[in-house]
Amino acid sequence: MPGVAEAAAQLRAGGVVAFPTETVYGLGADAFNERAVARVFELKGRPRFDPLIVHVAETADVETVASAFPAEARRLAEAFWPGPLTLVLPKREAVPDLVTAGLGTVGVRRPGHETAQALIAAAQTPIAAPSANRFGRISPTTAQHVRAEFGDAVGVLDGGPCATGVESTVVSLTGEPVVLRLGGVAVEAIEAVLGRAVAVARPKQGGDEAEEGRASPGMLERHYAPGTRLVMVEDAAGLDPAGLGARVGLLALDAEPGGGWAAVEDLGGADDLAGAAARLFAAMRRLDEAGLDAIVAVRVPDRGLGRAINDRLRRASL
Repeated sequence: MPGVAEAAAQLRAGGVVAFPTETVYGLGADAFNERAVARVFELKGRPRFDPLIVHVAETADVETVASAFPAEARRLAEAFWPGPLTLVLPKREAVPDLVTAGLGTVGVRRPGHETAQALIAAAQTPIAAPSANRFGRISPTTAQHVRAEFGDAVGVLDGGPCATGVESTVVSLTGEPVVLRLGGVAVEAIEAVLGRAVAVARPKQGGDEAEEGRASPGMLERHYAPGTRLVMVEDAAGLDPAGLGARVGLLALDAEPGGGWAAVEDLGGADDLAGAAARLFAAMRRLDEAGLDAIVAVRVPDRGLGRAINDRLRRASL
């Protein structure tokens, strides 16, 4: 298990390191080293049309990867950085096209996790990183999740469980503000800072072949999926689990054991959707490892971080 200094040295030498952020664990490489970035894609099995987010230590470092930092982007950075918000901005030529899927934009984030901040500062370079899991699968929120995905192939900097537990919200600021991915900052909070309504883009449909570059990661229609079939429902009351298989699990707010469920994961109460988001991916992983025939996930209130939870569940169920 590398420490910060060792992990930073690996990054400077062109290596790949998994590291914690407040959202999920990332699989990082020097953002300016194309060969190292290619290794990230190889390890994940990630298609080249899906761009990576570049993580910086300080807000001032945005200008090392972005050619413009509009006023509204600065307002959002002041309000939510360091934290779970990614800003899509015009990129500098120095950023490899592999990082940005050949697009003229780059997603930039200043993470709020102290270990991530220390790593980026010690590496002395922005870090390009997607989530540290196989492409399309459940995102990791502990170092153990990363090791389960990659074994000894990747060194993991252990920073404990992720506090936010879902990926960053991604906002494009290359024109009118648009939320490209729901995540750890609620849309309502972004609108409050900007003083106006903000559009939310829909994930794109279609397969992986011959895809054009996407402006943000996490825009595929199916994503964040367990290996076990997941069915999303409005309400599990009165639902007979036997109709879906011999062993069926339940994922819900205020979930209680019994009722014919083979396994139950309680995400907490509706008054703490941030806590539910933090618990979501770990709960999905436990159910996926429980030898179930299916998982029933109950929709949560579609407000605040509940919108991000429902987004992940919907795409995992397709």
